[in-house]
Amino acid sequence: MGLSGNEAMTAKEAAEAVRGWLDHLRGERRLAAATLEAYERDLRQFFSFIAEHGGGPVTLKGLAELRPADIRAFLAHRRNEGAGGRSVARGLAGLRSFLRHLERQGRGSSAAAYAVRPPRKPHGLPKPIAPAKALALAEAQTHASASRPDWIAWRDAAVLALLYGCGLRISEALALNADQAPAPGRTDMLRIRGKGGKERLVPVLPQLGEAIARYRAVCPYRISGARPLFVGARGARLSARVVQLAMERLRGALGLSESATPHALRHSFATHLLSGGGDLRTIQELLGHASLSTTQIYTEVDEIRLAEIYAKAHPRA
Repeated sequence: MGLSGNEAMTAKEAAEAVRGWLDHLRGERRLAAATLEAYERDLRQFFSFIAEHGGGPVTLKGLAELRPADIRAFLAHRRNEGAGGRSVARGLAGLRSFLRHLERQGRGSSAAAYAVRPPRKPHGLPKPIAPAKALALAEAQTHASASRPDWIAWRDAAVLALLYGCGLRISEALALNADQAPAPGRTDMLRIRGKGGKERLVPVLPQLGEAIARYRAVCPYRISGARPLFVGARGARLSARVVQLAMERLRGALGLSESATPHALRHSFATHLLSGGGDLRTIQELLGHASLSTTQIYTEVDEIRLAEIYAKAHPRA
């Protein structure tokens, strides 16, 4: 590769290499900012480990000559520090990507990293909310309280109706501006910008447009143009924490578990669509998942639900 035995990756060169890699991921792969920060943090930990256990600074030659045993030692080190399976697997994925980036430039090899099997990532199944209770969360009377203005009850109901009716992430719903709001009384399409800046179109049922229109009619603040669609008590864009607290207040009244969060409404949207005969590929598009394997987790939820129904209903169960 044209490297001398003494050619070292200085701190400046390392920073430039990492910056070039992150720019590639940001521009070409359009990864989310939080993912990029995690990858950068994982890579710093790897550099620190190699420097400490290799007896010297990180070098381009050293990176090119990494062995699978070196990678496994780093992963074991992260495990011993208390890192979970997801964090360790992400660290390996980031390292593979970085070394592959160097390899494409003729500055290293990714063979060792790809020879190591990533740890299994345990996944907890999403816990959907029952349809009747999900619909109740989207009703203003459910949120009514003598201690809060009526318009806030209408607002909270409209937000949760949008999460359940469209399967949006809470950040996606709260990022909407007034000029993006669906019209009442007809089916509309929302253009949603999701993770990594990816856009998707989501159909909005007439009832959702009507719920948002009712909230806008009673809201004391002017909601028009590029102003936020959902606002807080002082008129600024509504924060996710306020919506989370609204859900927490209703758990006891509706008999919901602690897993009933705003994000659980997105899970409910997908699970209920699948139970009603929805196509998995279409649900993937509606949720904005990059991979179908991410959406397939809902088939497990549906199988569990069917098994529970069978166990309760079958005479021999």
